[in-house]
Amino acid sequence: MFLVDHQLTEEQKMLRELVRQIAEEKISPVSREMDEKEEFPTEIMKVLAQSDLFSLSIPSAYGGMGTGLMELCIATEEISRVDGGVAASYAASFLGMFPILLFGTEEQKKKYLPSIASGEKLAAFALTEPEAGSDASAVKTTAKLDGDHYILNGTKHFITNGGDADVYTVIAATNKKRGARGMSAFIVDKGTEGFSFGKKEEKLGIRASSTGELIFEDARVPVANLLGQKEGIGFIATMKTFDQSRPGVAAQAVGIAQGALEAATKYAHQRVQFGQPITSFQGIQWMLADMATKTEAARSLVYATASMVDRGIKSVGGASAAAKLFASDVAMEVTTEAVQIYGGYGYMKEYPVEKFMRDAKITQIYEGTNQIQKDIIALNLIKKYAK
Repeated sequence: MFLVDHQLTEEQKMLRELVRQIAEEKISPVSREMDEKEEFPTEIMKVLAQSDLFSLSIPSAYGGMGTGLMELCIATEEISRVDGGVAASYAASFLGMFPILLFGTEEQKKKYLPSIASGEKLAAFALTEPEAGSDASAVKTTAKLDGDHYILNGTKHFITNGGDADVYTVIAATNKKRGARGMSAFIVDKGTEGFSFGKKEEKLGIRASSTGELIFEDARVPVANLLGQKEGIGFIATMKTFDQSRPGVAAQAVGIAQGALEAATKYAHQRVQFGQPITSFQGIQWMLADMATKTEAARSLVYATASMVDRGIKSVGGASAAAKLFASDVAMEVTTEAVQIYGGYGYMKEYPVEKFMRDAKITQIYEGTNQIQKDIIALNLIKKYAK
């Protein structure tokens, strides 16, 4: 299946086979319809929950399987190989969960993680605003203490699972004068007074996932839901969360590239021009070779980074950024080449590669654009050699 033996454990191989089976049997038949209708994959999320796939990366003490980030990356990759939008909906729940796992109090973890691990509740992470995207410190949503509640006001947009998630980790300013150090994080339940949903975005790709607007109008959030019971940790919680989640975006990119590579290779075997399959032409062979090599290189970087996280290495920001940067660029290149191999058919919605190409683009943008990833990598490099 792959060019490289990544030395996965037997359990990891079994996980890959399970998720691949679910993706091919349950997701593939409805993928095109969900894309066309921009339909949130509610029933698919239930299937993934029944297979305990939401319990990955969550300790057994909170109802999880106690596995690592590697397992989550494998699952995300295999879902993405069939549908990047479904993978985005799945992985976004972990994005919303990670801040609670990393910075929540014991009471917060016990309250929220079991229902997320079971798939009973989906989570989402709410950072992005109209004026706060790559500049995460520019958040304008505010939270003011009022007795035993915080009052939240502001708008978040481009939130994956927005409107469909049940639990939201929301970044808001508790002290604007302190800039990034004045940002805090809150766990906000769907149905909270003053918390509503606005526009649902129409997107180029990952159309099976919901991307929505969150509106806070004097939303009353209990003091008990201040993440970690500490003000001012919102920015560091965001950065540490991205260290954990960016390998997942990279895994999504690898899965999309793998799906496009497989589709292009099968098509090239079947497509006859000048009396022979186009796989007999060196130009096509070299395209496929480059696509496969770069996909494997991206996968190796993703797995190496996930392994660093699982081994408890603290400084993984540069590696996570590199994995996300490289894998997403590879996904865009491989899917574009796949369309090229299909020729005119590749441009038609009847065939799968145009969707792979549309789905790939977002991996270069969300959770920090690739230009931001280059900044992170460079800063890590400069810091290391400045000593």
